[in-house]
Amino acid sequence: MPSDAISNVIRPMVALLVIAALLILVAAGAVAAVWLRNQLTSFRHDTTSTLVDRNVELERRLGGLTETFDRRLGAIDTKVDQRLEGLDNRLLQTQRNSGQTTTQIVEKLGKLDGTASQMLARANDLARLEQALRPPKARGGVGELLLANMLRDCLPADAYQLEYGFSGGERVDAVVKAQSLLPIDAKFPLDNFVRITESGDEPARLAAEKLFARDVKGHIDAISSKYIRPGEGTFDFAFMYLPSEAVYYELVCGTTGDLYGYAMGKRVFPVSPSTFSAYLQMILLGLKGLQIERHAHDVMAYCSQLAKEFERFESDFGVVGKHLANAQSKYVEANGKLGKLGTSLDRATEWDSTLAADELVDAELVNTALVDAELLDEDYPHIEAA
Repeated sequence: MPSDAISNVIRPMVALLVIAALLILVAAGAVAAVWLRNQLTSFRHDTTSTLVDRNVELERRLGGLTETFDRRLGAIDTKVDQRLEGLDNRLLQTQRNSGQTTTQIVEKLGKLDGTASQMLARANDLARLEQALRPPKARGGVGELLLANMLRDCLPADAYQLEYGFSGGERVDAVVKAQSLLPIDAKFPLDNFVRITESGDEPARLAAEKLFARDVKGHIDAISSKYIRPGEGTFDFAFMYLPSEAVYYELVCGTTGDLYGYAMGKRVFPVSPSTFSAYLQMILLGLKGLQIERHAHDVMAYCSQLAKEFERFESDFGVVGKHLANAQSKYVEANGKLGKLGTSLDRATEWDSTLAADELVDAELVNTALVDAELLDEDYPHIEAA
């Protein structure tokens, strides 16, 4: 059948076409494979070159970083070493200072131990002194001793007197010799003052204050009545010396009543060691002023006598001046005449036969000069002696 023949012809052609297509595809695949291989080879070569360059750059940078790191690490090590060395020195110095401080502390502790022992011994001494001061006579003796020491330290020996006696037989502890006598008596009202400081409750304290005020007023009355004696050369006031600042403060500022006003009314001035020292300085200045005043009178008398002597000297000096003036006048006059006499003598020595003998020498001029010389010797014999 014709269709079968066509089919038989077409089928081989189709098969050839298919085979040709397959061959073309195989050839194209081979070419593509070669091209792809070439591309892969080129890419791998480029990639390898790039990686090598990158590795070289990376190694270079890593080398620079390593050098910088090593340099900085070396600097850091150096600084760390220096700081560690300084720290070691400071630690060593601190250790030495600590050792010295420890040694000093030990020495001071030893001294404090000795000081504590001394303070304990002094506390025991103060306790014994307190026991010794309990009798009123012992306190009075201590007060008088302290008063005498203060007067001795502040005033000249001739400016005061201890145990000064009055006409009625009373004896005050001391007087200061100014224009008048200043009586000073030492009092030490300690018993009731101690009760005030040691009282534990208000009633006991008030009772002790009343007893303290009674004691102080008794001392004030005794000083006012016994030692203020203007008729015997004293001032119209006196000092009551209290050897304790605490007792003085209680008298002046305490709540025991107006004891200070009571003392002022009696013309008795309470003084403590500190205030009495200030009073003595003022008294010393006053004594120096009196001494200067007495010396001023002596100086004025001496100046008056010196003025009289100067007047006599001035009169004698005037007489001498007059004599000197007269002597100078006579000297000038005699000198003129002596010049004339010399001229005459010179003329007399010259030989001139035409001159007469009486014309050679001016006899009258010679006689006048001799007379003046004799008068000068009679009026001023001391000139020749000089």
